[in-house]
Amino acid sequence: MDRIVVADDHPLFRAALRSAVEKAAPGAEILECASLAEVQAALASGAADLLLLDLKLSDSEGMAGLTLIRADHPAVPVAIVSASEEPQTVRRALTLGAAGFIPKSAALPVMVEAISAVLAGDGWSPDVGEAEAEEGDLAARIASLTPSQVRILEGLRAGRLNKQIAFDLGVTEATIKAHLTSVFRKLGVHNRTQAVILAQSIDL
Repeated sequence: MDRIVVADDHPLFRAALRSAVEKAAPGAEILECASLAEVQAALASGAADLLLLDLKLSDSEGMAGLTLIRADHPAVPVAIVSASEEPQTVRRALTLGAAGFIPKSAALPVMVEAISAVLAGDGWSPDVGEAEAEEGDLAARIASLTPSQVRILEGLRAGRLNKQIAFDLGVTEATIKAHLTSVFRKLGVHNRTQAVILAQSIDL
């Protein structure tokens, strides 16, 4: 039996996604989540065959949620479901490892088709053309970060100090500094400002 996690902070849209999932995968176990923290808890409690993830949750916005999930649970296929349908957003999600991208404006039959395709191991997204080589390279650099390093980069982007990030993650400030050296090297940057600009450029 398929185990599918539906993550959206709007109850009405979660209900619409549940309806699409029920048609695409009859009998599937469906877990509804309203935040990234709930998604992490659901994935920690058991393997999932698919995660339908909104880009905007109460505790996560942009590509940060996708990047963290891909880092923590690389085996779980993630299909982004978003009201942001710009070609650049779609390409960015796919280059960061999304298995599919479903516009929220899609009709129910299209959502069912998309969910079925991703469950079958096929990708599904609107036709938005190929990603730029530079975009793909940047996504590959982000993908090389460990889950802890992604969280540290997110902390930098939020303007938090090393000691605040250390407190958030329950580690020492020295550990954060050591991680930052590795983050800068992997991203090909030299300081916090450049790392933040890079993260903002892909909406991390």
